[in-house]
Amino acid sequence: FDPKQLVKNYPRGEKQLLGTFTKFNPSNTIDWFENKGVELRAEEDGRMFPTTDSSQTIIDCFMNEAKKYGIKIKPLLSVEGLQVIDGRWQVNTNAGEVWADAVIVTTGSSTRMWSILGKLGHTIIASVPSLFTFNIKDERIKGLEGLSVENAAVTVVANEKYEIRNTKLNSAGPLLITHWGMSGPAILRLSAWGARALAELNHQFEIEVNWINKEAGEVSEIFKLFKQMHPKKNLVANPLFGIPKRLWERLVVTNSVNSSLNFADLPHKQIELLARALTASHFSVIGKSTFKDEFVTAGGIDLNEVDFKTMQSKKFSGLYFAGEVLDVDAITGGFNFQAAWTTGWIAGNSA
Repeated sequence: FDPKQLVKNYPRGEKQLLGTFTKFNPSNTIDWFENKGVELRAEEDGRMFPTTDSSQTIIDCFMNEAKKYGIKIKPLLSVEGLQVIDGRWQVNTNAGEVWADAVIVTTGSSTRMWSILGKLGHTIIASVPSLFTFNIKDERIKGLEGLSVENAAVTVVANEKYEIRNTKLNSAGPLLITHWGMSGPAILRLSAWGARALAELNHQFEIEVNWINKEAGEVSEIFKLFKQMHPKKNLVANPLFGIPKRLWERLVVTNSVNSSLNFADLPHKQIELLARALTASHFSVIGKSTFKDEFVTAGGIDLNEVDFKTMQSKKFSGLYFAGEVLDVDAITGGFNFQAAWTTGWIAGNSA
């Protein structure tokens, strides 16, 4: 909950959100919901949910608050234009005009609203997908859907086919093999930090997967030590480094290592082959898929045009922004929600 640590989860917006999180951070969010009667619980990984495990609990909380304060919610009212006249805001809708002293825009990645705000005079940073999984067709992972490793390291690599501007794109954490390729926190974090660079490549690029996040030299030494201590154990039947057995078997077979060998019979050359397979397997990514039903974009209102102390436009008095309408996005794990809670709270209080 430390703002300095919290902002490290935001590929875009890190600098601007630091001050906002000192005003309203996860602790404040928890207090806000619990003061409204919503009990929360924390998962082992830190994500928080209502104890009912139902999103309807959160919806009901907001609806009850709106009712309590007499807030009118008008569904199916489409905003078609926005302009300021004599210090007041005229909101043009499909059901006529609405006049207001202040307008707070929380329309997420609505391209239509971005267009309206662009015509008004705000700079819109073009949107690209930010949280997505990697489509990979490769015999080494075919049929292994559902298998995961706890601590993989994934790096986008440059080669003759793919020129990468930012060759420092890397991430570490759990990695999941899926029926379309690879997912899990390691992949999703990489997709977030590399959102713009990977979009420029039309989401076709090459990655290097270190399945165990260890150096190849260290892995070779562990192989040799295990060979000395357990010479009669079969190679395939005894996975090392916590690798799932089926993935271990596949790495052995696809690297032309004799699966019937015992560790005692494993030659140095094949030890080196396995060490490379475990620490530097290359895969071609041929596209992207969204993560479950979740879709986050990078892009939106240029952050230089917003006063993050109030969330008010620097160009227009009485115009405020909150949430993903801004060029702010985060890795998966609840961080996008927190940016929305925080900027919404500040914008609401400022307006």
